[in-house]
Amino acid sequence: MFLGPDKKVSRGNTFHPSTSPDSQSPLEMSFIEICFVHFPVTAEDWKVANEDLTVSCRYVIKNQTTGDRLLIRVVAVNPGGRSPPATIADPVLVKEVGARPKVRLPRFLRQRYVKKVGEKINLVIPYSGKPKPVVSWLKDGQPLDSKRANIRTSDRDSILFIRQAERGDSGSYEMSVKVDDFEDKAAIIIQIIELPGPPASIKIVDVWGFNVALEWTVPKDNGNTEITGYTVQKADKKTGDWFNILEHYTRLNATISDLIMGNTYTFRIFAENKCGLSEECAVTKGEATIVKEVIDYKPTPFVEHDFTEAPKFTTVLNDRSTTVGYSTKLLCSVRGCPKPKIMWMKNKMILNNMDNPKYRMISTGGICTLEIRKPGPYDGGEYVCRAENTLGKVDTGCKLEVKKPLHADTDKDE
Repeated sequence: MFLGPDKKVSRGNTFHPSTSPDSQSPLEMSFIEICFVHFPVTAEDWKVANEDLTVSCRYVIKNQTTGDRLLIRVVAVNPGGRSPPATIADPVLVKEVGARPKVRLPRFLRQRYVKKVGEKINLVIPYSGKPKPVVSWLKDGQPLDSKRANIRTSDRDSILFIRQAERGDSGSYEMSVKVDDFEDKAAIIIQIIELPGPPASIKIVDVWGFNVALEWTVPKDNGNTEITGYTVQKADKKTGDWFNILEHYTRLNATISDLIMGNTYTFRIFAENKCGLSEECAVTKGEATIVKEVIDYKPTPFVEHDFTEAPKFTTVLNDRSTTVGYSTKLLCSVRGCPKPKIMWMKNKMILNNMDNPKYRMISTGGICTLEIRKPGPYDGGEYVCRAENTLGKVDTGCKLEVKKPLHADTDKDE
């Protein structure tokens, strides 16, 4: 509690008695007397505040009632008797012990408080202070509009209530609590948002191949919050059905690809913010037609490849030897176009398998074979294979050696 008007002491009032100026002996004890303010004051109105005399120069007067105005005087006592009283000049007002005001702003209100249009706002802000602080509210530095916001204040908290929020309710709200010359303030930033408007404009910039380039501008109304993206849709003129092709897209231009040749397309765009997609959209005024390309096909004249080739042996004959009575084969391979005619010769004499059954001549797939059946000693010699067509001829040759069996020589020696 405070005792005033000029002196502030606790409800248990503390006084500092001093020695009497008329006394020549040391002060031994003193007592304090109080009197409720009224006029005239008589000797019977003074009451002793301390039951026992005190030797201290400090004393606390307890159990006083807030709001009372008291006159206080101190009397010193020693063996010589009572001193004249020392009286405080002005009455002392008993006040409640004060506590500085404090707004206890909840943590979630220390950052921007966001609500959608139409939602209810009910903010409870606790505070403290003694005696009861005077609570006031301001919006953007101006008094609150009682038609839009209601304030309900109790001993512990103050409530800001808005039944249906509108965008006009956005702003900086300031709550102030004040006790005498002490004051505390807290600011609350409230943001009321709603769906954005459509993009301001959209146009088709270019059409090429199976692609369309689009450009658009930001909405004129962003819903009182930032635009988070755009949704781009396309519709084929044949069906008229709309399909999403881009969602949550953040740029102001886009290239739409993989369109179907021969179709005509229309495009529209929705804006998006924290509340969702805009109710309206921006639609392209023109249409984009994916034109079929006319291809003038001119086939290259067909030139038949000339496969004609003079005969050429790819595998030549190799010299070899055999034993009397054991059939053997001479092999070579040839290519050429037209197909070459094959002729076999022995010692420059043409062989004919029709006249001599000992020889068998086969030519299949370019493989030329001369089979000599059970050769005798006189079948050895130089063999030549000749290939000939209209473009030329070519020969390959080898030597064949026919050996006698080893056992025949052994019998003769015996």
